[in-house]
Amino acid sequence: MSYEGTLDDLYAASYRRLVAQLHAVTGNRQEAEDVVQEAFMRAMSRWKDVRPYESPEAWLRTVALNLARSRFRRTIRGAAALVRHGVPHAEPELSPDHVALMTAMRGLPDAQREALVLHHFVGLSVDEVARSVGAPSGTIKARLSRGRAALAGKLGVDEGVLADG
Repeated sequence: MSYEGTLDDLYAASYRRLVAQLHAVTGNRQEAEDVVQEAFMRAMSRWKDVRPYESPEAWLRTVALNLARSRFRRTIRGAAALVRHGVPHAEPELSPDHVALMTAMRGLPDAQREALVLHHFVGLSVDEVARSVGAPSGTIKARLSRGRAALAGKLGVDEGVLADG
């Protein structure tokens, strides 16, 4: 005999019960809620396959348990890597100039920002940037020129400071 209700019915009838069961397994209510919600999301995308089961709740429980196991293994691997490699070195504080530059960059159109980053930060030539973004070299030169002019205005510096060279 297959399940006759809707996914909404199943959710209303079994969500709290599944969370309680997974909470007992994981020891963490938030983790339990996360894996049960993910299991319901997977059921939603496969409802035509899951609904005919005699107990879709059992399918949800199995999926949620598998998700919890996967998360646990991932946590263990992460902890082992931390023990092996130690705590990552702290990043140096960002200079006020760097913060100002990144703030100004956020105000540029996407195409100009992309061209500036690929050319000046990554170090690609104009032709390499053009190939990378699928635009003509002349377009990239224009984006670089306009982007540098806009940045100079935002940063209050002479455009020559930002010139290609």
